[in-house]
Amino acid sequence: MFARRARGLLDFTFALLCVWCAYHHTPAGALLRRAGAWAFHTRTTARPLLAYYDGVSGTSVPVPAALPAALLTRVPTSAEALAWGTHSALMVLDAKAREPAFALARELAIAPEALVDPVKGPAATRRLLDSLAKDFPSEEARVTAVFAGRVPARFALERVDAEGGALSLERLAKQLPPGFEGSSVGAAQALALSTALMLGWPVSESAPVTSPFGIRVHPTLRTRRMHTGVDLAVRTGTTVTAVAAGVVRRSSEDSVNGRVLVLDHGRGVTTAYCHNSELLVKAGTRVEKGQAIALSGSTGRSTGPHLHYQLELAARPVDPFGFRSALRMADGATEL
Repeated sequence: MFARRARGLLDFTFALLCVWCAYHHTPAGALLRRAGAWAFHTRTTARPLLAYYDGVSGTSVPVPAALPAALLTRVPTSAEALAWGTHSALMVLDAKAREPAFALARELAIAPEALVDPVKGPAATRRLLDSLAKDFPSEEARVTAVFAGRVPARFALERVDAEGGALSLERLAKQLPPGFEGSSVGAAQALALSTALMLGWPVSESAPVTSPFGIRVHPTLRTRRMHTGVDLAVRTGTTVTAVAAGVVRRSSEDSVNGRVLVLDHGRGVTTAYCHNSELLVKAGTRVEKGQAIALSGSTGRSTGPHLHYQLELAARPVDPFGFRSALRMADGATEL
């Protein structure tokens, strides 16, 4: 009798373990966690892991505009990054969605068409944003004014201020007048793109890229698959640093990613660091830009020591090199 109960308890324990593994380490489990996060309005770490499996998760993000020549030789200032991100988001909007920004431009004697001009756009957009800084001190409120208009943004900002608490784009979007709800989409894209442009690099910039972002023949599966990050050739034990301040959303190990970290940098921007030999931070930890977070390795599905570095905007993987240039140096050209 005792043996049967013990065996039943063991079977039950293994069944729970299998459910836990499926929930945390399979695409189906990732989808379930993502649905739960949406239903209960909470954060989830499933998106970057899911994207690494299939390369197609999440919603669309705008194709970023080409970096201005001034930003090819140095890291941009926050004002330059916000202008470039806002310009890039405006570039993919239709005429109706651009109208609030164009109306603001006309008020300031800025040619509306200059905001979406491939050459003049970033500088013109910065002039527009700078003119809003006095009335809308935060970047979240400023981009809301660009995409919704001055009056709706002021209405939303006053409502949020009256409620108290931290200002965020999500709270501003909820307080916009009826009919302006969609304006927050462009604002969110602008903030995500500008945040991505400010990211650092997880290892030395001289580390060779052994596999770029995009479709490739998988080195172990021998089938054409989407490679959702870039592989950087570094020796086992190389220090991996956070590319920006953020919160560790995932610090664990699985058979595909090996020892993996996922950092949430806010504004819809996440980064993943896979195949490490050792993880130096735990889930829930707040990290700063440049902080050591892992030691590189070859764990998981890997053919040799390297770091798989992945950038996601709005839960969709994008090429990290679209937001940085190997030509950047410590100092360089004039501002936008």
